Amino acid sequence: MIDLHSHILPGLDDGAATIADSLAVARAAAAVGVTTVAATPHVRDDYPTSAEEMERGVASLTDALGEAGISLAIAVGGEVSLDRLDRLSDDEIGRFTLGGSGRYLLVEFPYYGWPFTLEAQLRRLRQRGIVPVLAHPERNPEVQQATQRLDRLRRGGALAQVTIDSLTGVFGRRARRAARELMERRAVDVLASDSHAPGAYSLDAAGLAEAVGDRRLARYLTVDVPAAILAGEDVS
Repeated sequence: MIDLHSHILPGLDDGAATIADSLAVARAAAAVGVTTVAATPHVRDDYPTSAEEMERGVASLTDALGEAGISLAIAVGGEVSLDRLDRLSDDEIGRFTLGGSGRYLLVEFPYYGWPFTLEAQLRRLRQRGIVPVLAHPERNPEVQQATQRLDRLRRGGALAQVTIDSLTGVFGRRARRAARELMERRAVDVLASDSHAPGAYSLDAAGLAEAVGDRRLARYLTVDVPAAILAGEDVS
């Protein structure tokens, strides 16, 4: 698995608090077969992470992983809130893109409501040459009530990232039902952990395939698509 959504960097947001926490998350990820984790700290008002802080965190964690003998690659990234999109420069946006390719950006989907400016904000991001990857839309009540609401955003060029734990019911029945409905409707482009702690990595490849219901599809959503995104390549 290549995990495109994690809060593994220490001390930047509500994820890992210390380097020891980060190493514990990394060990759990490596133990279930994760090879690469994109470090995507929150970039929002309560956690105003800068691109420099993120990059410094990735470099420090990479060194710590090497010293600890943990075989896990860390890629740059960020989970940017909607209200921050228009407040970041093109340079900052580019540095927060997944893998630093300058093409795909993880955008934090609202946990509640459907902002009036949502489509316009995503459209402006596309005009800047960036593909929005919408983080955990299945956890939004508006999407839970009508998953087809995502169709228009995806037709506009956005991709949808569903959290693995939503499929298994960790985030409740509504999130699980929405995640499975999105899967059935082929409206999911990426599966990721959104890890804040080691427990987010509870499924190995076999468990993930069982949760998805199809081994080839599980590999496509957790290996093939993430690899293309990190490389800045087109996603089928």
